[in-house]
Amino acid sequence: MAEKQYQPQIIEKEVQAYWETQETFKATEQADKEKFYCLSMFPYPSGRLHMGHVRNYTIGDVISRYQRMLGKNVLQPMGWDAFGLPAENAAINHNTAPAKWTYSNIDYMKTQLKTLGFGYDWDREVATCKKEYYRWEQWFFTRLFEKGLVYKKNATVNWDPVDHTVLANEQVIDGRGWRSGAVVEQKEIPQWFIKITDYAEELVTDLEQLEEWPEQVRAMQKNWIGRSEGVEITFELEQAVAGQANFDVYTTRPDTLYGVTYVAVAAQHPIALEAAKSN
Repeated sequence: MAEKQYQPQIIEKEVQAYWETQETFKATEQADKEKFYCLSMFPYPSGRLHMGHVRNYTIGDVISRYQRMLGKNVLQPMGWDAFGLPAENAAINHNTAPAKWTYSNIDYMKTQLKTLGFGYDWDREVATCKKEYYRWEQWFFTRLFEKGLVYKKNATVNWDPVDHTVLANEQVIDGRGWRSGAVVEQKEIPQWFIKITDYAEELVTDLEQLEEWPEQVRAMQKNWIGRSEGVEITFELEQAVAGQANFDVYTTRPDTLYGVTYVAVAAQHPIALEAAKSN
């Protein structure tokens, strides 16, 4: 006899227990099935799940379940973006060690995700704070370094004086840090850079192969890569400033150089800073 009322505390526990014992969402090698991989962005284990998490992971779960109903071999894993500032700041706020705080949150949030009934293959769970994971990031970085594809130089960044970290432009709202609310400072610090410019042509060209990507997303990627064709022109200074007798300017319109009346440098440029001292 069917129940007149939906009782989630009973029904959901029974169904989820069945999924677990039957390994319903476990991805296995099945040569006769088409593979489908669905990965949602890992959450920070620095607190508790909120409705933003529920919305995000429900979307991924619906997609995975639909693809499974089509008969595909679906892999939907879950992991934790657990290495870095959010975990450290949370640990400081709670006066505890980052590892203890992070792993306790992982346990709590994992229970929450399981309660929501998402179809994850928990055998594929990863945590980015574990050496088994980040050792490969270190390995990849050293290979880039050996190939001359990473370099270090000073650059101006958005500095949050409360969180003591660099913020992306998107994390600065009305001149303040998105987490701390502190007024963001402009600070010059040494940083590592990856020379994606060496692959700009290839990256832009191969975007055309991503036929299933929305056009607006491909346009965003193209603009981010920022590939352009032009030349570098060297301008000489009447007298050396900050140890520089000349500087290079990049332009996509070398045909207009005969009309140049002046060249401007950024206010943070060493030439401008040195000139400001002498005036």
